[in-house]
Amino acid sequence: MILSGLEIKKEIENGGIYIENFDISKLNPNSYNLTLHNELKVYEGRVLDMRVEQRTKDIIIPEDGYMLEPGELYLARTAELTKTDKFVPMLEGRSSIGRLGMFIHVTAGFGDVGFQGTWTLEITVVKPLVIYPWVEIGQIYYHTIEGEYEKYSSGKYQGQKEIRESMMYKDFQKKNP
Repeated sequence: MILSGLEIKKEIENGGIYIENFDISKLNPNSYNLTLHNELKVYEGRVLDMRVEQRTKDIIIPEDGYMLEPGELYLARTAELTKTDKFVPMLEGRSSIGRLGMFIHVTAGFGDVGFQGTWTLEITVVKPLVIYPWVEIGQIYYHTIEGEYEKYSSGKYQGQKEIRESMMYKDFQKKNP
């Protein structure tokens, strides 16, 4: 089941959900709008190798906007840090963003129970698009979870407050060749 907006508000008040700097005006019937921070990262290499740590370049989105180009992957983050030990958090782009041909995640819109941190966004666009910092870019919503579970407590991305590029190379370090 997906929590209603009123249930999200109740869980925030009772401590079941934490959204940094919660603003009631961003609450929707069954989600909460998250905003784009002013930081971006892009990978420097033309070819990415999942076994290798990648070099990135930092970009600050100016208040007067920054143009995203098709064919590039931009890593960004939400301004808000979120946390829940009771629900499965999910992130989707707002429909207004989608109607501009912008995708805020390639495949990583699914969170784990127990995740806490800002959300790293994997942004692509179908046409050149000027973006601005602090715009409401995505919607977080929450599913209930059935049965016993272990909450996500460790991992490559737990507790992140900055944009975190792929750490898949660490998966290869754990395996024997």
